[in-house]
Amino acid sequence: MQIKPQHPQKCGPLEAVIFDWAGTVLDFGSFAPTQVLVQAFSQIGVEISLAEARVPMGMAKWDHIKAVGQIPSVAARWQAKFGGPMSDADVDRIYALFMPLQIEQVGHFSQPIRGAIDTIAQLRAQGLKIGSCTGYPRAVMTQLIPLAAQAGFSPDHIVAADDLAAGSRPGPWMALANVIALGIGQVAACVKVDDTIPGITEGLNAGMWTVGLAISGNEVGLTQDEWDALDAGQQAQRRSVASEKLAQAGAHYVIDSIADLLPVIADIEARLARGERP
Repeated sequence: MQIKPQHPQKCGPLEAVIFDWAGTVLDFGSFAPTQVLVQAFSQIGVEISLAEARVPMGMAKWDHIKAVGQIPSVAARWQAKFGGPMSDADVDRIYALFMPLQIEQVGHFSQPIRGAIDTIAQLRAQGLKIGSCTGYPRAVMTQLIPLAAQAGFSPDHIVAADDLAAGSRPGPWMALANVIALGIGQVAACVKVDDTIPGITEGLNAGMWTVGLAISGNEVGLTQDEWDALDAGQQAQRRSVASEKLAQAGAHYVIDSIADLLPVIADIEARLARGERP
């Protein structure tokens, strides 16, 4: 049997950028999901730290809660409190506490990250479509979407963590749902931008270019004012740790925040023109 040699199909220019929400476009430091999770665990009688709440950030919130319960330090506290490991029914209980708190408080953290609105406007001016997906469930997004629109962020498509039967991150499905909704010809013509490891893995699993945000999101976990108050040495140390995590997760690029994205987009365009693929 003769096999015809395969020549790599050349990809055209970029077609879309698909953004995460908290820690990527809005909510510098990604506080809305984490602070509320701390409150929900506290209401059920187990104290967790903000750092523990951040460990599985990027996952759908039910999965996120379950993953927090499996952190050894949290699992030990849970065992001491209740005499057994956390069950799925326990996850349901915490999720039921979490949801109304998240819906109530998400608006407190809906301010755009510095440079986000201008960067997205410039991407649109280049002819790129703007997709998005999030670890938030649809009920939270129903609250957040109009607030984000008032602040200037209205992506062309939005996929919430519980929209798809297949699931959410780290699987590729939310990113690929954007590809379908936006009518994208090739996944290699898409860039996934995210501040979490599950979000980077999502983009890689979908066959996209991936850009990790080291400073504005979950890995550093500071407000803009707290970040600005650090001296250059402190910033460099935290940047290095966060950047290494995202790079190890496989991100093609790691930058500080969405404000630094445009040169990356230009570089990806040049690589596509040379025939490179993600």
